[in-house]
Amino acid sequence: MKKTVKVVGAVSFNEQGDILCALRSTEMSHPNLWEFPGGKTEEGEKPEEALVREIKEELDCTVEVYELIEDTTYEYEKVIVNLLTYKTKITKGTPEAKEHAELKWVPLQELRSLEWAPADIPTVEALLSDKANI
Repeated sequence: MKKTVKVVGAVSFNEQGDILCALRSTEMSHPNLWEFPGGKTEEGEKPEEALVREIKEELDCTVEVYELIEDTTYEYEKVIVNLLTYKTKITKGTPEAKEHAELKWVPLQELRSLEWAPADIPTVEALLSDKANI
């Protein structure tokens, strides 16, 4: 039986309404695919707390976490990922790619031009369908 991993992702908007996207490095599973930055939740940690911690670790930024955008479960070859994505805003710091190959701010309407990790696709679709009420 595959292990289910609980993961959180940050959909961060800048002043222009662009969204911060992160390219998975060649050392990560599913390399060279784009994702929303974030990571695994630890035992007993609330998703919002995990997101603040992960963004601090991965991007050296402080975020404020708002509403849940999408709750997705995706079955990869070796693991099942339950991804919760939240609308966030960077309140302190400038994002630095500490673990990712690249970070870039992408206009909402151009999100589909990136090749996304499968678990992140439902969030992209939700954002583009206005379901996220941005």
